[in-house]
Amino acid sequence: MKCKDCEKEHKDNNTGCYNSGDGNPGYGNSGDRNPGDGNPGDGNSGNWNWGDRNSGDGNSGYRNSGNWNSGYGNSGYGNSGDRNSGYGNSGDRNSGDGNSGYRNSGYGNSGDRNSGYGNSGDRNSGDGNSGDRNSGYRNSGYWNSGYRNSGDRNSGYRNSGNWNSGDGNSGIFNTNEPKMRAFNKDSEYTYTEFRKEFGYKEIDFPLNVWRDKEDMTAEEKKSVKGWEEMGGYLKTFSYKKAWQEGWSKATQEQKDWYKSLPNFDWEIFTSITGIEQEK
Repeated sequence: MKCKDCEKEHKDNNTGCYNSGDGNPGYGNSGDRNPGDGNPGDGNSGNWNWGDRNSGDGNSGYRNSGNWNSGYGNSGYGNSGDRNSGYGNSGDRNSGDGNSGYRNSGYGNSGDRNSGYGNSGDRNSGDGNSGDRNSGYRNSGYWNSGYRNSGDRNSGYRNSGNWNSGDGNSGIFNTNEPKMRAFNKDSEYTYTEFRKEFGYKEIDFPLNVWRDKEDMTAEEKKSVKGWEEMGGYLKTFSYKKAWQEGWSKATQEQKDWYKSLPNFDWEIFTSITGIEQEK
């Protein structure tokens, strides 16, 4: 019996018109079982999909609810990666846009699990970091809450050394290694001598901590955008809170190491870290 719309007989269980595939309620499908129109792929409720089981439009990938995705399982648009709710991602599980890394809620990251923007490092809540776990901006070092540090664990700016709350420590245009300052005073050590004498016993410094979705509280799930797609989120502590978290898990040997540092001064230590002297 001819269709009253197209005046042609439908074949292969097609209720729609102009289908070369089988079992299509939609129109112009060369694939099978498409409720949508113009799909070469199969099982699409959206339109013009080359891939299969898409509810969005123009997808060459599979199971996308968004549009123009070549990846899989994307609710956003224009993704070549998988399971993205954001747009234009080549990485996977991003709720932000334009990421080549994974599990980013921010934008334009090539690193992983960043809530900030334009990071090539990992787990940054700040922007433009090539280092890891920074809450500040444009750091090549690690665990900095300040800006433009090449050293580690700085709350100040433009430091190449470590643990500075001031700015620009290490000097410029020096060809030798000066004696280092410690706790606002000159010390008898260069930095190299200090490391040789005191070694490395630093505490863990959790400035940014990845929390899997299983560990998230109900309040966190309510307030954090994109945690389902990312499988969790990047929790950021303030500089002093990170110190306190690390100190609470430190061994007595580590605590004693800090208190043995050259020129150690509790008042200065507390002003930088927020850690109070034990009573």
